[in-house]
Amino acid sequence: MLAAPGPALTWPDYAVLAASLLVLVAIGVAFTRQQHDTVDFFLARRRVPWWAAALSFLATEISAVTIISVPATAYSENWEYFQFFVGSSLAKWAVALLFIPAFYRHDVTTIYEFLALRFGRASQVTASIFFFVTRLLGSGVRLMAAALAVSILLGWPLVPTIAVFTAVSVLYIAAGGVKAIVWTNVFQALMFLAAGAATLAFLVSRIDGGVGAILATAGEAGRLRVINWGPSPDDPDFWRRLLTDPNIVWVAVLNGLVGSMAAFGTDHDLMQRLLTVETRRASQRTLSLTPLGTLVTLVIYLGLGAALFTFYAQHRELAVSRPDEILPHFVRQAMPDVLRGLMLSAIVLASIDSPLGSLAASFVTDVYRPLLVRGRSERHYLRVSRVSVLVFGVVLGVLAWAFSFFDKILWLAFKIAGVTFGSLLGVFLLGLLTRRQVADRANVVAMIAMALVNFVLLVLSERQVLPFAWSWLVILGTAGTIALALLLSRVTRSVRS
Repeated sequence: MLAAPGPALTWPDYAVLAASLLVLVAIGVAFTRQQHDTVDFFLARRRVPWWAAALSFLATEISAVTIISVPATAYSENWEYFQFFVGSSLAKWAVALLFIPAFYRHDVTTIYEFLALRFGRASQVTASIFFFVTRLLGSGVRLMAAALAVSILLGWPLVPTIAVFTAVSVLYIAAGGVKAIVWTNVFQALMFLAAGAATLAFLVSRIDGGVGAILATAGEAGRLRVINWGPSPDDPDFWRRLLTDPNIVWVAVLNGLVGSMAAFGTDHDLMQRLLTVETRRASQRTLSLTPLGTLVTLVIYLGLGAALFTFYAQHRELAVSRPDEILPHFVRQAMPDVLRGLMLSAIVLASIDSPLGSLAASFVTDVYRPLLVRGRSERHYLRVSRVSVLVFGVVLGVLAWAFSFFDKILWLAFKIAGVTFGSLLGVFLLGLLTRRQVADRANVVAMIAMALVNFVLLVLSERQVLPFAWSWLVILGTAGTIALALLLSRVTRSVRS
């Protein structure tokens, strides 16, 4: 059974929320008249300060999945998600050293232009389509997670909540372009850090025994476990566990490294923020420092999960049936005026962040301008960019509604990315690490083939037909794409000769 509804939101809560939304809208409106062409709309003419780009990257990386699902995971499981952070941090430094110099050297608007310059148009378009699919599905999960929490807090039905968030996203992104996205992200990042820290402090003050009780209660239940060493090599079950348990430390770190390298280096939604600063060196510094912000955020929100477990262990009458509802229920049931509004605002602002700007950038730059309608004015392409934001916004809202029927939201987002990220990372690494002239069509066939293989493996794994952990998908897809593209390219050259 769900917990009984808590106190209704009061006017101070709504005042905090209204003020936050007004700031968001004001930022979007302020940059509306600065959009003269697609360079303004998609790159902000590379005039964004590096520290602002860093906070924007943090807000995009964290989003609603962290605010809602990381505490839920710590509440219902443990802190083993932290292992993924270690690999993810290593991936950021690898992307800063390997990917960013190439993108700045070629002065690209979207990162998929690099593939066109290195291999050909087919590789660029295929990678861009993979990005559309992966980002729309993954962001649909994010939007649904936030909308679910806000619908609980406000008492709204889920569908209207998703519709409102989508409409606000479309309005300010279509008006202000990437500059509006970056500066709203800065506000969002500061908001969810402040709200998370304040909520954690309040929660600790409401637990009998404070921090000591959290360490004792959550620790005894295994909720504070950080490292999962898995079986020893001489264990007869070693290889099966290694293939099926994504939380074993070596698997988690490796998946964090490879998966995050794919996310940060081949997903234009995240990379777009890094391309708005003036120089390659500033962009590298931006990405290299973001692990500090991610670490602070994870400590706050994993700490919230452990504290919530202890709080509800002491107040069993307030327990909820679904872990993803635990934080919004606590906010509504137990937090005071203003502070409740602060946390509500953080969740709302995180839910409004979306990939619509990067999706529009990739569509116009990689597909529409070079393939569909060439040689038109910048005014035309700017207008198409704004219409693209609207279209992708509608698609995103529909997908968010569809994902409301799923549970375990945090891992669902990673599973979706696992199907295509390996193909994307494989073709980018071919272009960055080798000097071979791999055939354009060979890349396309390899990318599609490995995405299909990963999709079949994920389905079989989810249905428990095949013991295979989703965490291996990106690794398998990356290696398979590289090997298959090289093999097909060699075969093609042999046939021609």
